[in-house]
Amino acid sequence: MFNQPSIIQFDLPDWIGAYTQGLSLMQDLDERMSFVIDASRRNIAEQTGGPFAAAIFERDSGRLVSLGINLVMTEGLSILHAEMVAFSLAQRKLNCYDLGAEGLPVHELVTSTEPCAMCLGATCWSGVRRLLIGARDEDARAIGFDEGPKMAERWIELQQRGIEVIHDIQRERAAAVLTEYHLAGGGIYNSRQRGTE
Repeated sequence: MFNQPSIIQFDLPDWIGAYTQGLSLMQDLDERMSFVIDASRRNIAEQTGGPFAAAIFERDSGRLVSLGINLVMTEGLSILHAEMVAFSLAQRKLNCYDLGAEGLPVHELVTSTEPCAMCLGATCWSGVRRLLIGARDEDARAIGFDEGPKMAERWIELQQRGIEVIHDIQRERAAAVLTEYHLAGGGIYNSRQRGTE
C-alpha cells in the first residue's frame, strides 16, 4: 500500500533566535554580509549544518526579513540550502510566494556563497530584486561541493529579469569559512558524492 508523509517541516536550531534578537536596521551592504558570514560560521560551530548562510532583507530599509542556514545534513533534506530556507521563511512570514509582489518593499538575497544551480533557479522565481554574493562558485567547488550546472550567461539572465547582482562582498572572509569547514573535516554532502573525487 502506498504511503507518504502528509506534511514536510524543518526546525531551525535554537541559536538562531538569540543571534537575530534585537537587530537594528543594517544600512550598509558590508554589515549585511558580515551578519550572513558570521551566521555561516556559527552554523559550523554549533554543528547544526553546512558552511552556508543567506538572508532576505528589505533592500532600502536594511530590515532583516529572514535568516536561512544550510540544514541539509541535520534535517535530511537535500533542498534545505541556506537560500531555500531563507526564501521559505520570508514567504511564510509575508504570506506571499512572490517577494516582489505589489505593495511589498523591494527585497534582496544576501548569501555567503554564490547560489548553486537549484538556489539560482529559486532566486529567479523568488521575487527578490537584488542578489549580494560573498564567496564565489569556485570557492565552494574548491573544497568539493557540487554546485550543479550553471549557464555561463547566468548574471545577464538575472539582470534581464530585473535582479541586480553584486559579487565579491567580503569574498575572502566568506571563502575562509568554507576552507575552515573543509580543514575541520566537515561533510561534503553531494548526491552520490559527485565532485569529491
